Amino acid sequence: MKMSPRCTYCMLSRVHFQSKLSTDDEDLINKTIRECLCVLNDNYSPDAVSSVVATKVHRKCYEVLGDNDPYAVTKKLINQAAEKVLPFAREKIYEGNPDDAEVFKRAVLASVIANYFDFGIMGFDASEDKFEAAFQKYFEQGLDVDETRKMLGLMEDVVYIADNCGEILFDIFVFEIIKKLGGKITLVVRGGPILTDVTMEDVRKYEIDKKVDRVLTTGSNAIGVLVEEAPNELLEAMKNATLIISKGMANYETLSEHNFGPIAYLLLTKCECVADSLDVEEGLSVAKLMNCP
Repeated sequence: MKMSPRCTYCMLSRVHFQSKLSTDDEDLINKTIRECLCVLNDNYSPDAVSSVVATKVHRKCYEVLGDNDPYAVTKKLINQAAEKVLPFAREKIYEGNPDDAEVFKRAVLASVIANYFDFGIMGFDASEDKFEAAFQKYFEQGLDVDETRKMLGLMEDVVYIADNCGEILFDIFVFEIIKKLGGKITLVVRGGPILTDVTMEDVRKYEIDKKVDRVLTTGSNAIGVLVEEAPNELLEAMKNATLIISKGMANYETLSEHNFGPIAYLLLTKCECVADSLDVEEGLSVAKLMNCP
């Protein structure tokens, strides 16, 4: 996905948000904003990929702050909030003895709703205390774009590219049904801390590696999947997958620039630019299959 003028103030808003998480030193915050503005000025172009520019901006932010994980405390709160809702989510997914297709759709829905866990996006309230109510509301509403049935025949070898912490706990419901359908799962997480994204630390803490066949990383702390920074093992896995499942907007922003496929984008359209790129409205829960022969 190419950059839009709207991306600029969203990036800077997030830089300010995470700077305040890291420090109350106003001089340091001002310095961080100035240096990130310089990076944005040097890299902004309508031809640039939004997440590529965002990666450069946020890396500079972390460098100036001297903090390699400003969201460390926030991520713990997100995981705690997610844990509280998991029993309710499982009950809703399996309510009424549904068939496998329905379970998959409901599991995907729960996983997409959990994409709500994204702090710092301008204009998007992801408060922990509001998540349970939001989960119930979105679950009753269902998927706005539902192509889950088209995915069912593609489960043999799945590469699952994760997004946020907290959210990953709901992804486990999707893992369970993929395994029941006989599929193998390669889980992909970030190679280092960036925003609230899942890393190997979360995988180990919750023993998520036991729910899948193998775990790879994106090779760096880039926002999304930057092919030029990705290990060959990951690129081979994506090339050979019968289905790639991509969670969240950042993964969409980078992967939509390539021809990997079939690829299913599971996300909430929390951003007008991403919604426009997907040709849907903002604020929708989306499970969209693309690049399918």
